[in-house]
Amino acid sequence: MPSEILSVGIDIGTSTTQVIFSKLLMDNMADYFSAPRISIIGKELVYKSKVHTTPLKTPVLLDGEGVRRIVEEEYRLAGVKPADLDTGAVIITGESARKENAAVVTEQLSGFAGEFVVSTAGPDLESVIAGKGSGAFQYSLDNSCTVVNLDIGGGTTNIVLFDCGQVAGKGCFDIGGRLIRLDPDHTVRSVSPAARAVAEAVGVPLVVDRRTDEGDLRRITDKMADLLAQALGFAEEEPLLRRVMTPNSSWLHAQGRRIHKICFSGGVADCIRQTDGETLRYGDIGVLLGASIRSHPVLKQQPWLDAGETIRATVVGAGTYTTSISGSTIAYSPSVFPLKNVPVLKLTEEEQQRCLAGDEPWLRDKGAWFMEQSDCEHYILAMPGKQDPDYREIRTLGRCIVDAAEELFAPGKPVLVVLEQDMAKALGFAMKEFAAGRRKVAAIDSIAVEAGDYVDIGRPLMDGLVVPVVVKTLVFG
Repeated sequence: MPSEILSVGIDIGTSTTQVIFSKLLMDNMADYFSAPRISIIGKELVYKSKVHTTPLKTPVLLDGEGVRRIVEEEYRLAGVKPADLDTGAVIITGESARKENAAVVTEQLSGFAGEFVVSTAGPDLESVIAGKGSGAFQYSLDNSCTVVNLDIGGGTTNIVLFDCGQVAGKGCFDIGGRLIRLDPDHTVRSVSPAARAVAEAVGVPLVVDRRTDEGDLRRITDKMADLLAQALGFAEEEPLLRRVMTPNSSWLHAQGRRIHKICFSGGVADCIRQTDGETLRYGDIGVLLGASIRSHPVLKQQPWLDAGETIRATVVGAGTYTTSISGSTIAYSPSVFPLKNVPVLKLTEEEQQRCLAGDEPWLRDKGAWFMEQSDCEHYILAMPGKQDPDYREIRTLGRCIVDAAEELFAPGKPVLVVLEQDMAKALGFAMKEFAAGRRKVAAIDSIAVEAGDYVDIGRPLMDGLVVPVVVKTLVFG
């Protein structure tokens, strides 16, 4: 019999904070002769908050009490009590995605749900999350095509390229609607370093507390639209593009790729579609930037995909719980379980092949990038696995995984692997050998996870033959 749970999602960004409540319908999809497999079979969005301005103590540090007041009020308006909730998730993005902010949010919001998944998303991961939330990912997967999503917010444009549902490129640039703030009479109140660089490139002087005019502002936003076209490979790159690249983001590498559809999300996406109204109604350049993108001679010629969500694309609907039972061919160190809220680093088939060939430096670099982006101390390495691997491949893979973890993880953190194929027992034994007692290890199979998931693994069941696995999937929009 299907059951219903109530979930909450909170998105805390550089400019805006939002709250969403969803009802998730869950059911056991296994037959009578199989282990339980609980899946989400339906989702109903029951409440969307208004879009709040994110309360800040400094330009980068959250006002934790201010965030808590927003959440309290939205709970009240939605008619939801903390005791009503089964699960919840918080995602902190943009300049707010800092370890200090995650600690503040965890402390201030701890009473609003049983257990939040609190994720600080670096620019690359935010790009992927927004691309899933907008619908670009699903369209690429369903139509076997290449879709690029540009999530244009107040401070940055997060870009992700999906090829048949796989992430083929990602990047982030300091191009956004709040980079220049103004009074209604065009008096400049603030200018970000990136916006100043763009203004200087087009010969527009911007001075705080002095008036500018709409023509000069439009020259700046036209150049920003040019830079986005360059990032997508539609125009020759100029040095300015590198200057406005967001720190710690990847380079998109879109040159030479065929893009079937362009999708726009984020707050500025709404401004792209709007063709009338006061250009400074938000006190910034967001409306002008939207108009510049809409009329750009190259961008407007591309096939556009309507986003399912725009300003809400990055908000997490819930940390949804999908409970699975591992396969029975697993291997693990004593007392390594239970584990909670471990982020997933997922490898493609091609990336897995590099590890099977023993490319430990590559895996170490990949892991270091992921830990920086996710602000985590360790991760679960997820791989497709391989049918009928030979003994040499398993040992090479085991050594590669353990050696990379030795370089990356703090003492005491376990080495964890989840696989879809049935090969965990042999791999786990190899990992144990190379760990040589220095770390606990676990390898489990018959589990499918996605990038952005968090995983809980419970205590072993059935005399240690299987373990229960809870995959906390980010449900978007």
